[in-house]
Formats: sequence, structure tokens, C-alpha cells
Amino acid sequence: MRDRRKRLLKYAADVNCNVLVTFEPENLFYMTGFWGEAIGVLEAGKTTIIAPELEVGRAKKESVDCQVVTAERGVGLVASLIARIKGKKICTDCQSYTTMQLLRKSVPSIKHSTEPFYRAREIKDEKEITILKKASKIIDQMYEVCADKMYVGQKESQLQSMLMSFANEHGMFSTGYRSTLNPLIIAGGPNGALPHAQVTDRKFVKGDLVVVDLTLRYKGYVSDATRTFGVGKVSEIAKQAYEIVKESQSAGLKTVRPGISCKAVDDACREYINKKEFGQYFIHSTGHGIGLEVHEFPTISQKSQVILQNNMAITVEPGIYIPKKFGVRIEDSVIVRDRPLVLHKFTKDLIIV
Repeated sequence: MRDRRKRLLKYAADVNCNVLVTFEPENLFYMTGFWGEAIGVLEAGKTTIIAPELEVGRAKKESVDCQVVTAERGVGLVASLIARIKGKKICTDCQSYTTMQLLRKSVPSIKHSTEPFYRAREIKDEKEITILKKASKIIDQMYEVCADKMYVGQKESQLQSMLMSFANEHGMFSTGYRSTLNPLIIAGGPNGALPHAQVTDRKFVKGDLVVVDLTLRYKGYVSDATRTFGVGKVSEIAKQAYEIVKESQSAGLKTVRPGISCKAVDDACREYINKKEFGQYFIHSTGHGIGLEVHEFPTISQKSQVILQNNMAITVEPGIYIPKKFGVRIEDSVIVRDRPLVLHKFTKDLIIV
């Protein structure tokens, strides 16, 4: 925790601040070890959690080397915060317009920026990497469940229920990602042509490709992988698309290492798919950072000039999506190293159930 706080204050100094204030649970957890409803205040030599009474007990139990103070929920928390930060150079991640207006009345110089938090969180420490490894191992086991339990006539929603039951039994839970109503993406046949398809009651039929995207949280951290399965006898064009995505992802993974730009990884995947004349069907970026959120820095895209650094955690996930027919995506979570550490071991050969 000491090293994390040191990194946070380093990036705060880059925006000319010496105190960081977080309202976001992910940043609070990173800063203190406590995930809950509270405000975290970090300054040199001191970390404070301002929490309502209902959170104080847990904050004291779960946080690391923090002073925990009690304040009335809502405006009381903000009032307690203001009393502590007047006259200091403050940076905050606060997303509430109303709260920011209150803060600016008392601390006019306060800055809003998520930059120090995301920059610090880009590089994973060994504890974080250990958690991501365990999360990824559980996801691999869930793909074994898919291979064993998927069948013609099964609903997408039935497979989701089965997988989430397994996940919960192993300490994994939904990320609560706000852009989807479902914890997973399970998309059979034409639904697979929608990269972020919602889970439906559609039944798998012979000839389907089924995209199974498992993005789940374990001890706070998100692991993210995708495999695509076949049901019954699949078409030759579907098999061709699958092999192209598989080789594209392999090309991208071979590119990953410290000192390489995110764009170069995207280029490697995209150029292979373009060469095979499926480029128009690769309709999203190649990947993203993962950690305490589903999508973190850096972005693995055509526009990103960010240079990969040792121990960043990213995904590599090219795909092909043929409207109204099928989709294919293969994705792994990866730790950036001279020899990239691919966290998922489940086969990328096409499994037909």
C-alpha cells in the first residue's frame, strides 16, 4: 500500500497537487484497501477515510494504515472533507456536479482529474498480478463448463445462469458494468455479430457459432476473456473467419512487450484480418487495460500512441462480425513483459459441441 500511495502522490504532483481526494470506490480501494461508501484523502504521511457510521466498522477492519473518521452521510461527509483540505493543493476524481460546486465554493483551487488515479493504476504490483492470475484460472474452468455443458436447444440465458453459479461458488462476481444489463456476453448465431450483445432466451441451433465473453471480478480485480464455440456442423465461412481471428490474435500477442506502442499491437491484429479481406468486419479496437475496472488505461487502438510498460495488464481481442450471420472473438488478459504473460490457458482451437 505504501508504494501505491507513493505513486498516487507522484502523479498528483504532475498536476501540481499535493493532496488527492477520491469519491470513486475503485480508487478508494486502491488507495486504502477499503471498498465502500466513503471519501478517501491522501497526503504525504497520512491517509484518511471519511465514512458514514454504517461503513465505519468495515472501513476500520479492511483499510490499511488509515485514520477513519465518522461523518453524517451525504452533505456531512463533504463538510468534514472541506474542513480538512482548505488551503491545500487538491485534486479529486469526484463525478458529482453538485458536490463539485460545494467543494469549489470553499476550495476554489480544487482540480478535477482522474489522471493521477489511472496513471498509478496502470502498472500492476505483484499482489494485483497474483489476483488476476487466480481470476483468469477460474475463467478457464468456466470455459471447461461451456465445453461440457453447451448443447443444441440450450438458451443463452440458461448457459449464463450455469456459468454465474459456478463463478459465484468460486468467489467471482459480476463487474456491474453499466453499459450492459447482463453479467456476461453469451451470443449465439446472429446475436454473435453484435460485439456487446445482451443475453437472450434464444436457443442454440446446429451451425451456430457462440461467442462467450467472461468478464468477472475476483477480490476487486477484473479478468476478461472470450472464446467462441461451434454447435454442430458449422459452415466453412465460419471456420475460415474463426481461423483468421485466431491467427490475428496470435500476431497481436507476439507484438506485446515493454516499449511497443499500443497502436502497434492493434496494427498487428488488424493487418492480418485486412490481408484476409475481412477488415470491414473488425469493428472495434483490439483491446484495453484491465484492473479494478473493466476498461482502464491504456487503450489498444489505432489512435493510441501510449507505450506499453512492464506489468501493465491489457486484453488482446480481435474479432470478425458478419451482420445477421455470426461473430467470432478470441480474447485473453495479458501482463506486459518481455515475454508476455498470457493469463488464460484454455485452448483457442475451435471446439464444436
